[in-house]
Amino acid sequence: MRFISPTVLPLGLFLLAQPAYSQDASRFQTNAPHAAIIDFNSNEVLFTKDAERPMPPASMTKIMTAFMVFEALESGRITMDTEFNVSEEAWRRGGAKSGSSTMFLDLNSTARVEDLLRGVIVQSGNDACIVLAEGLAGSESAFAELMTQRAHELGLKTATFLNSTGWPDAGHEISALDLAKLADMMIRRFPQYYGLYNERSFTWNGIKQSNRNPLLGRFTGADGLKTGHTEISGYGLVGSAKRGDDRRIIVINGTGSSSERRDTAISLMNAAFTQFKVYDVFTANQIVGDVDVYMGKAGTIPVETISEVKVGLPRVDRASLRSELHAKMAVAPIEKGDVLGEVIVYQGDSVIDRVDVIASESMKEKSSVGKVWTSLLKTIRG
Repeated sequence: MRFISPTVLPLGLFLLAQPAYSQDASRFQTNAPHAAIIDFNSNEVLFTKDAERPMPPASMTKIMTAFMVFEALESGRITMDTEFNVSEEAWRRGGAKSGSSTMFLDLNSTARVEDLLRGVIVQSGNDACIVLAEGLAGSESAFAELMTQRAHELGLKTATFLNSTGWPDAGHEISALDLAKLADMMIRRFPQYYGLYNERSFTWNGIKQSNRNPLLGRFTGADGLKTGHTEISGYGLVGSAKRGDDRRIIVINGTGSSSERRDTAISLMNAAFTQFKVYDVFTANQIVGDVDVYMGKAGTIPVETISEVKVGLPRVDRASLRSELHAKMAVAPIEKGDVLGEVIVYQGDSVIDRVDVIASESMKEKSSVGKVWTSLLKTIRG
């Protein structure tokens, strides 16, 4: 058995198995300590900076809190008109006297789920989060356990939620990349509720509060999602915007002030649309070359990609993309669909994706006479 010499393939027109186009590999820069950009249509990760390490998410946690409520609504367990009681626990730890973000719910009052959701999403109310958590799970701690369990079921393996609000708690964490994926799932799963994230203000108890998302009204197409801030986490944002058919999701965390968060978010979102692109490298079932065949009816067999290959990266780095076909000599008989090798895609010297290649047709063995002649020729040629 021998390897065919790697074949350099022309890059045609990218689902990365494990994306993460890091800042180190790119000329693009951002001041945010943690950052990620995702293309919504393709699920391609366009850029990351320390985005896979768990970090305190502050109030960006509330995306998961709302996700849990939306699932309960979808299942019919509750409705928008379901009312939950405002407990002393929710009022004390999240209400007006708590010194934290609040919806200004009154002690021992009731509120509808629809209003509580606006309190969570628009006003970032900790009291609203706790009321929803207690209403759905009996206690905030029980709800947080369900949040973590559900996050892991969704593939968000870095997530550990210890509360529904994002209040600092050792071990309460999630990575920027998983936050971006959660935002992606929020938009896909719940388009009927996603519009809440684009509401600019909400009034409760006679107190009007504005949405804290600095992208809304400042970046054309921005329509969500959530800010966060604690002393430990710094200032963060999960944001999304749509322009034409394209949607981008960004995450930043660890900036030093609300103004720095605003400027960094606008800069990153602008770059997401203007400086990054998703490239179609190979389509599914695209013929990419031929593999040598031993004892086959023919000397070679064409191979095709088993799935499409896409890659997202800065436009200026497009020229550094290349791909190679790697395959061992195949032995007849070969069935159509047999895996015969792989195509490896590089950005510079770094492997950024790989995809199996399969036989595009079947091939029978040579006849007995043909096998004898092949063996004789091999002996003669040494």
